[in-house]
Amino acid sequence: MDLSIVIVNWNTQDLLRDCLQTVEAGLGGLRAEVLVVDNASDDGSVEMVQHHFPKVRLIENKENVGFAGGNNIALAEAIGRHVLLLNTDTLVHGSVLPEAVAWLDDNPQVGVLGPRVLNTDGSIQPSCSAFPSLTNLLLQTLGLTRVAKLDRFRMTGWDHASERRVEVISGAAMFVRTAAMRDVGMLDEAFFFYGEETDWCCRFAKAGWEIAFAPIRDITHFGSGSVVALNHRRDVMLTEATIRLHRKHGGFLSAFVCFLILSAHNISRAVFWSLASLVNRPGARLRATHFTRVVRDLPRTWPKPLRHA
Repeated sequence: MDLSIVIVNWNTQDLLRDCLQTVEAGLGGLRAEVLVVDNASDDGSVEMVQHHFPKVRLIENKENVGFAGGNNIALAEAIGRHVLLLNTDTLVHGSVLPEAVAWLDDNPQVGVLGPRVLNTDGSIQPSCSAFPSLTNLLLQTLGLTRVAKLDRFRMTGWDHASERRVEVISGAAMFVRTAAMRDVGMLDEAFFFYGEETDWCCRFAKAGWEIAFAPIRDITHFGSGSVVALNHRRDVMLTEATIRLHRKHGGFLSAFVCFLILSAHNISRAVFWSLASLVNRPGARLRATHFTRVVRDLPRTWPKPLRHA
């Protein structure tokens, strides 16, 4: 088997249907399998897959076990030489799947590969990044990452037209060599919704595997999917995951400084938008409410002892 495509779904029936249609059309001559893990959806996703995609291996969870947990269930059953972690809010175009497999076969030192990912308007979406180091987070808090040349974190100042070794590949469309995964282990399920792919890439790098971006075209990523239902909890979970990354890979002091930087980030945004709402700036009241709620929940992001090694 050349490729195992793993898709975790939670209440995104329409997106999942469109994604699976493009996956089937884009397989080319690959020997491939598609595994869909449903995290206890109640929107008819399971019935849709059963009716329209009978060849898909459907795994039904009785509860939402998160992105990492859902992927791990399928990865334990995948038999491809390579695997693709793919979000439901994506569309596969052209020959990106067979080209990515061929690229990995030609570059045996690479454990993780990211293809070119597009926004819905056809513009380049940042799909690879640096580790969210304390320096990168501080630059973001100060608003300096809005300047493309200073955005080392999201790498927005680069045209994504050439191959490059990077630190992190987005889990929205991530090709992984199965042999490397066996060497490194699966995703850390303590990261429920964010941070799992960053942690995984760190572990691949520490084990000696390269992380690479190649301008293999194309996968469109809508950037919504299950996250839409999270509201301000999205930012809280992202903050919590980033702090946990520092706790795991840098120790308590690094996590504590990370907590301070991200707290300053969210507090400063809450203050700014609250003041902006006083002069009736459009959208300010909604943003002020959002960041105020995030600040309210910041205590839950305090660095915690690690549950996983």
